Amino acid sequence: MLKPAALASLCLAAQLAAHAQVSPERQSQSLLDALREVSGVPGMGAAVWQDGQMRWQGSSGLRDVEQRLPVDADTRFRLASVSKLFAATAAAQLKAQGRLEVDQPVGPLLPELDAAQAAVTPRQLAAHLSGLPHYDARDAGVGRTRHTTAIESLIYLKGRQLRSVPGSRYLYSTWGYTLLAAAVEAAAGEPYLDLLSGQVAPGLAIGPDQTGQSPDMSQAYALSAQGPRLAPAADFSYSWGGAGLAATAPALAEWGSRLLQGRIVDPATRDWMWRPVLDSAGQQVGERRFRMGFGWRLDVDVEGLQLVHHAGSTLGARSVLMLWPQARTSVSLLSNAMWTSSIELSAELLSAPLRAPLSGLTIVPCPVNAGRFEGELDGAALQGSASFHRDADGQCRGELDLPAALAKVVSPGPQPVVDKLVVIGLQGDMARAALVTPIGLADWRSQPDGSVRVQGLAGRQLVLRVMADQGEE
Repeated sequence: MLKPAALASLCLAAQLAAHAQVSPERQSQSLLDALREVSGVPGMGAAVWQDGQMRWQGSSGLRDVEQRLPVDADTRFRLASVSKLFAATAAAQLKAQGRLEVDQPVGPLLPELDAAQAAVTPRQLAAHLSGLPHYDARDAGVGRTRHTTAIESLIYLKGRQLRSVPGSRYLYSTWGYTLLAAAVEAAAGEPYLDLLSGQVAPGLAIGPDQTGQSPDMSQAYALSAQGPRLAPAADFSYSWGGAGLAATAPALAEWGSRLLQGRIVDPATRDWMWRPVLDSAGQQVGERRFRMGFGWRLDVDVEGLQLVHHAGSTLGARSVLMLWPQARTSVSLLSNAMWTSSIELSAELLSAPLRAPLSGLTIVPCPVNAGRFEGELDGAALQGSASFHRDADGQCRGELDLPAALAKVVSPGPQPVVDKLVVIGLQGDMARAALVTPIGLADWRSQPDGSVRVQGLAGRQLVLRVMADQGEE
């Protein structure tokens, strides 16, 4: 007869074997579906490219709520500020060709500029060091006029004063990218969109936002406590360089993969884009935890691996493209609503099943007997009910009550209020999991002492202990 310890080991091995049957692709799709459902966003698309090959493409929800049309691989989403990567890369292409001096003023290219704006350089524009402002009250009416060239959009810069001396201070500015795209257009001697389709993203489903004009485009939605509603119409041709493009999730991830392979710009130019830009005092610039390169945000992932990325948020869109250079991995995550989210970490966890597994994790079987949890949020106690089960694929899934204190962190709106959080196992059964919240995926790690630490909740520290109901074994 087996001793209890040996029997427990066999049971754990059987559970882990069942979990191992879940394919990485299925895990990522489960995470995408759960993220869409919990966030209240109507539709999402995602893709992962590795070593120049498509690993996974995921679609979830609806591109058109009113007509009940599903998201698919051909659905285009607004890119919002992910558009900035294409303007920066176009400028880098021209630099490599000797057609654009990134440290010379743009004035000679664009004589219609005000004198102060004419003095800024492409490098300052790409790294948000130009001093140009971001949106302000006068911009309430933009998005009502269709433009045919990037240079036409310079009319919106007339009379705008610089907020700081160029080169002296990081100040995020989409208008800076309106100017950068116009400088690129002038240096190239062809319309910006022609340069985009012919040189920067040839053959890919990446181009100007055509919401409401193309059947491949998702509708754009705004979220509220009552659910999604159509966002007001907007024309983003005033800033193709800063916010005006659209793409499918597979095309965006493939573009990132081409960049990793040195197919968009040569490897030396690519790596130059990924070096920190310095201000006039010789200091690296950026915000939050990332530094700023030439258009790209320079960062590390939760394991300290090099990561370059950019995210976007605008009417009817929340988007991100993330590249792991050493792992030759490109990940896109696109959605059709503006929502409060930690989208970078969401994309990181969404792609985790398809990337290298982590080492040194504490293996924990699916807690199918759990009935409750206790824990602390920044040291303050919280508790609630919990339930876990294995789905048809053998994947461990759970639901946790959402205590009021935690709801203030993860359910701030505008998306609908929820009362449950979802947990989906990623590795080692529940050694690592994703906690699915209205603001995105958070990183769940089981600890040797039996607790769980959750990272990625707007900088808050969450520690949980999942346990059976009192009186149960």
